[in-house]
Amino acid sequence: MGEYRLISDYKHIETYKESFNDLAKQIFQLDFKEWDNKGFWNANYVCYSYLDGEQVIANASASKMLVTCNGKEYKALQIGTVMTHPAYRNQGLAAKLMNHILETREKEYDFIYLYANDTVLDFYPKFGFERALESSFRLLASDLKKQVGQKSVLRKLDVDNEADFNIMKEFAAKRIPVSSRLGVKDSEHLLMFYFLLVFRDAIYYLEEEDVIVLFEREDDQLRVFDLVSKEPVDIEAVISHLVTAETSNIQFHFMPDSENKKIQSAWMTTTDDVLFVRPSLKIEAEHFRFPLTSHA
Repeated sequence: MGEYRLISDYKHIETYKESFNDLAKQIFQLDFKEWDNKGFWNANYVCYSYLDGEQVIANASASKMLVTCNGKEYKALQIGTVMTHPAYRNQGLAAKLMNHILETREKEYDFIYLYANDTVLDFYPKFGFERALESSFRLLASDLKKQVGQKSVLRKLDVDNEADFNIMKEFAAKRIPVSSRLGVKDSEHLLMFYFLLVFRDAIYYLEEEDVIVLFEREDDQLRVFDLVSKEPVDIEAVISHLVTAETSNIQFHFMPDSENKKIQSAWMTTTDDVLFVRPSLKIEAEHFRFPLTSHA
């Protein structure tokens, strides 16, 4: 291995940020620039990178957050954006970054977790991470308990409209966890990432319930990615405004806060995002799922 320099927390150093962004675009086709320019690269997102000269050649990022579960709060660190420039692979750089993060940060947190795709499932157990099986949650539209006679107007929000974007920022800053069963706090930086880079065309404001809903309709499927609210909301009341005559099945990309016993849960055995946790995570519910918009 060459003489590479390990750096971290360089959000105020433009040269390194640009190099990090170039690598992210090359490896993941992700452009962090707008997210950064709008001020969401904050203290809760820390990059650990190797430099060759002034170029970022490998990286592993750590997102600080609070995980809430059935009335308890846990300090958690989520690792993401693990990447190595193709010209510098097979030198163990990613492994060295993982070990550095674990050695320097683990004692501060109740657990560390990450998501991995199927190309690296054998990599993370080497560092003491255990695979945890998450679940899917779905509800037949015919089993919705709440129905409304008059549907509220859904207003699509535009991230390029200043007034709309200010609404998103306010809700992101003041949001409560999407579910009391399993949710996250202090993760504004991640939610704004999803607003800006992932779900730009799927953001709606439901004034009657005072909630931002991230969702898509596909044929007879309603895919609900997140409910962003400042106060508790009745999830089925919100959903009832979204269903159409064609909707037969509602899929939740988080653990829904509902007592409706007809919500179906099943293990997710095939997924691009496999959860790994260190140490092993003890959640009371047999079926659980971290909110999609909290994935780093």
